[in-house]
Formats: sequence, structure tokens, C-alpha cells
Amino acid sequence: MGIPIEVPGLDTILPDLGTGRVIVAESGADPAKSFFVRRMGLTAMKLKLPFTIVTSRDREEVQEMMLRESGAQPWVESELSVIEEDSVTTLEPFAGDGGLLAVDSFSFLTLDLSGTRIAKLLREVRYQCRAEKTTVLLGTDRGMADARSEAVAAHLADGVIQFHAREGPEGLIRFLRVPKWTDGKFVDRNIYYSYDGNRIAVDLRRRVL
Repeated sequence: MGIPIEVPGLDTILPDLGTGRVIVAESGADPAKSFFVRRMGLTAMKLKLPFTIVTSRDREEVQEMMLRESGAQPWVESELSVIEEDSVTTLEPFAGDGGLLAVDSFSFLTLDLSGTRIAKLLREVRYQCRAEKTTVLLGTDRGMADARSEAVAAHLADGVIQFHAREGPEGLIRFLRVPKWTDGKFVDRNIYYSYDGNRIAVDLRRRVL
């Protein structure tokens, strides 16, 4: 049993982030992906699992967002570790505690690495997270890295969830795609979702062309 995906609607398709798996959550210029990463962190901490997030953002800002989004739950401060970095060349120092390790934005923090070096980094953390039973969630920004590096990350990940947004006749349309997942399945369609800054909800009845 991994970390449950507590997103209404999505949890009927993808029940959890598998223990010891590497997952990529990808998006363009949209805050929903980072919210999803934090949401998974809150779920992990609620289960008394340690949550480490490596980020290029201000450490105190991330801590404040996590505390606010949890409803100021006391377990956030005890289980949360926020590590502020300008770049990373390895994730091994952060992946040894079990629970959930998130990196947001992975593409920014590895911007100076070649595709070959990113592949080495991911193979190393895949091996370690399986041994330590750490789940790894990599938040990536579409188009920030070169196409080869993006392909490497998607190929070596156990699962990929993509957040998309585009303008439609009625305004902004948001949808998810799941090109592959940990159990070998994929969801070959656009899955409509809404995001209001406080909540992500999936509507499986609405079709996005």
C-alpha cells in the first residue's frame, strides 16, 4: 500500500503512489502541479510518514503554505522537512528516511545537468528508494529542460501524471493525462479537472477533446 491519492475522482483511477516508486508530475505554467505535490505531502504526514520537499523556493514560504493548506495541523511541523536548494546533482542524501520525497521543480534544479547525468541521478535514486521504501515525487515544468532530458525523466519514472491547461470557448480548460503508471496501465484520454487554489477535483463525466 502506497500513499493514497486523495483527489476526488482521480483516486478512482489512480489509488496511490506506490511505495518505493518514482513518479513524475508534469505541468506547464500552472500552479496545480505544485499544489498536487504539496497535497501528497500532507497525506503522507497525516499517515505519520516523513515528508521531505526539496525546492528552489523560499523555505519559509513553502512551510507556511503547507501549514495553511493543512488547516494548521500540528503534525505538519513534526513530519515536514523543507530543503531549499539552487541546484541538485543527486537525490541520495534526501531519500533515506522512507515516507515521501518531493522535488519541485526537478527540471529547474537539474537545469545544468545533461540528459546522461539526469539518467544516472534517477537510476541511483530508484535503487535507493526501493531499498529504503521511499516514494519519490518529481514535479517538473514542461519545456524548461531540453526534450532529451524530459524524455529521460519520463522513461525512468515508474509513473507519469501530466497537468494541462488551455483556453477554450468558455475560458480555461484543465485536464490530466496519465501516459503510464506503476501498475503498467495508462489512461489514454484527457481527464477534466478543476482547481480553485484550494482544491483539485476530477470530473470523469466531462469529456475534453
